[in-house]
Amino acid sequence: MAKEEQAPAEAEAEGGGKKKLFIIIGAAVAVALILGVVAFMMLGKGDKKTKKEGEATTTEAAAGGHGAPAAESGGHGAPAASGGHGAAAGAAGAPSANIFALEPFIVNIYDGQELRYLKVKVELEMVSPAIKTEIEGRLAPIRDSVLILLSAKTLQDVQDVQGKNTLKDEILGAINKSIPPGKIAKVYFTDFVVQ
Repeated sequence: MAKEEQAPAEAEAEGGGKKKLFIIIGAAVAVALILGVVAFMMLGKGDKKTKKEGEATTTEAAAGGHGAPAAESGGHGAPAASGGHGAAAGAAGAPSANIFALEPFIVNIYDGQELRYLKVKVELEMVSPAIKTEIEGRLAPIRDSVLILLSAKTLQDVQDVQGKNTLKDEILGAINKSIPPGKIAKVYFTDFVVQ
């Protein structure tokens, strides 16, 4: 009779243990899913534009489209020596050779109450690709003048569009002190973050 009483008690204990096991496994799966979603969102924010351009080029090349290398046969993808169709298509689809990207600038700026960080990525449009070597040779003075200029700014100076456009003009003026004026056509901000 004692054995009969122990058997239902053991069955109840096993049933309770199975419930606990299912709860633990369910919680572990939920945590793994949450961690997976967080990791995907944090690591999945790569340069989507570059990835899409790379996929398009690969797709076009496989299909024999405009991106396909056909230089051997003098076909559609070949650069034209006489400035024909191939030369115009290549110039329009390729990134401009007249753009020089500077390394990002990170400086402290004052907002009236506390210091904030300003991160700016500046790209320069040159009047010709030959100026690239001149810029590279004077890179330290160019970066120095831009850093000094950015460090002197406040949050109010760079907060609105007009302030950013004024800053572009000031950066162009500072760069023109390091290299002869007229060699840089425009200044572009490709990243502008204040924290």
